[in-house]
Amino acid sequence: METNRNNANRKALVALALGGFGIGLTEFVIMGILPDVAQGLNISIPQAGHAIAAYALGVVIGAPLFTKMGGRMDSRKTLLLLMTWFALFNGLSGLSDNYTTLLISRFLSGLPHGAFFGIGAVVAGRLAKTGKIAQAIAVMFSGLTIANVIGVPIGTYIGHHYNWSASFYMVGIVGLITMASIYYWMPKLPQLPPVHTSEGSKGLKNRELWALILLTTIGTGGFFAWYSYIAPLITEVAGLGDYVIGYAMILAGFGMVIGNFIGAKMAEWLSPLRAVALSLSIMVALLIINAVVALNPYAILVMTFLIGTASFTVATPIQMAIINASKGSEMLGSSMNQSAFNMGNASGAYLAGLPIAYGNGVVYAGLVGAVLAAIGVGIALSILVYRQQKTKRYKRLAYHS
Repeated sequence: METNRNNANRKALVALALGGFGIGLTEFVIMGILPDVAQGLNISIPQAGHAIAAYALGVVIGAPLFTKMGGRMDSRKTLLLLMTWFALFNGLSGLSDNYTTLLISRFLSGLPHGAFFGIGAVVAGRLAKTGKIAQAIAVMFSGLTIANVIGVPIGTYIGHHYNWSASFYMVGIVGLITMASIYYWMPKLPQLPPVHTSEGSKGLKNRELWALILLTTIGTGGFFAWYSYIAPLITEVAGLGDYVIGYAMILAGFGMVIGNFIGAKMAEWLSPLRAVALSLSIMVALLIINAVVALNPYAILVMTFLIGTASFTVATPIQMAIINASKGSEMLGSSMNQSAFNMGNASGAYLAGLPIAYGNGVVYAGLVGAVLAAIGVGIALSILVYRQQKTKRYKRLAYHS
């Protein structure tokens, strides 16, 4: 009986990973087919790039909105509806025939992203064996990392050699497969209290929760500051050919896959927040080293793999820390963390571009990333110190009483 239940739960985690694969595919494949989108719609590449920002805006807005709406239903039904929305509007993205319809469809495609990961992380924890919550959440995030290794290169090839619309149809098909997987494999779990209850409101009033969301926004912005400018770093600084960029991104993707599961182990060995502090500290060191060795074509590829690995050691620990800090409103807090990731994406890319715009080299983008990651470390350590002081206060009060 127990064996059957464990097998069923493993299938449910695979369904969540498939959803993560689809989300990772749609978020990153457009970066590889941007020139094709621009040519197909007869717009400039910067205009086509607005579709990336539109998707990110959808994630930020949709995460709390859809999670709160989904709080009235059981998790299985909510995840199924989110993936239905995801499949529909990604398919419609491929039908876009002008700039405006592309922006609208990409915005709508992004709405379920944060809610799916946020609710999925809580569901993964409920499906996990005792003491294996971190590993279960890592399985869900593995879909996103595998998308960077397999899905994005295939989607980019299809979009470049056939039609950019086909890349989004591919995402829609993955969404349909995920819908079927959730329908057949996801068990119906007992419904959690709605996120609009007074207990949930207390969870959202927790200062530590908002400090963690700030940590995610700034700290993970360090990775995106580097990743957003990986192409010119490889071609203009290291002097490698354009064809190497695709291989480098696959290397980074392999690193993300490995780092995802290393991060889960770190969350089990240490506390989630200590794991976050360690992950971001490693990121700071690697980004600085990357700037030093950037002229060496071999070293830059090694660093690409290592930074990709370090970047995803933070994913599961920070998600766990957020869930722990938002008791009573775990799904909402968890989904808001996904909004923070996307704000980190936008802010990291923007801030890293400033020194380049002022005439400095591309290596400065990585150094900006190191500063952002270091601020994240500072926030993590501040929260840990605050916790220690709070524990000491409670002990003193208990002693005097």
